[in-house]
Amino acid sequence: MRAKRCVRTWLELLSGITAAALAIPAGPAGPAIRAVSAPAPLAPAALTSSSPTNGPAPPAPAESPGAEARVPALARVWPVGTRPSVLRAWQPPATPYGRGHRGVDLAAAPGDQVRSVAPGRVSFAGRVAGRGAIAVELAGTGDPPLRTTFTPVRATVKKGDEVAAGEVLGTLEPDGSHCPTSCLHWGLLRDRTYLDPLSLLPAWLLHRAPSRLLPVPTARRQP
Repeated sequence: MRAKRCVRTWLELLSGITAAALAIPAGPAGPAIRAVSAPAPLAPAALTSSSPTNGPAPPAPAESPGAEARVPALARVWPVGTRPSVLRAWQPPATPYGRGHRGVDLAAAPGDQVRSVAPGRVSFAGRVAGRGAIAVELAGTGDPPLRTTFTPVRATVKKGDEVAAGEVLGTLEPDGSHCPTSCLHWGLLRDRTYLDPLSLLPAWLLHRAPSRLLPVPTARRQP
């Protein structure tokens, strides 16, 4: 009997020490269990903000064109040739990061002259990923202005040059990585929004057939 009381006393003492060490109050039905809150989820801003662990926020993607996008048909010439074949049309992506074709591919031969389609100012002339590229900000097209791009082109102009419609910007470089045959990739943007460059062409220029030389009729000789 005395041994049983000693064992019970030691168990109660041990229980009290454990409860005190864990700061868990003992109740009549045994030690109470303290609820532990789950950590609050991170807010979206915390996932994209700059910090030593997350790094800088990723750049915003280029926007898809909206229904309100309007492009004035101010072009006076095609960038290459008289009426080049369109090898691949503009295909806007469904989402900013989606697949698509952000420009048009025009059939052209290496060495062909590449021209500015309208008056403007050269905003870039150099090389991007080893390919020659030129960008022209079109005059009188708002703020930010419309910007046409051409690649692969070996530039004969430099950044800051003012160019007129039809003025030569450079010559087409050979490049077999973009088209099955040689082509000029022609793009159009307003800020970071991609637009259809063919919309710069007025109907008379877009649908005009190439010029053809017709035979000169000869007058009948009188007997």
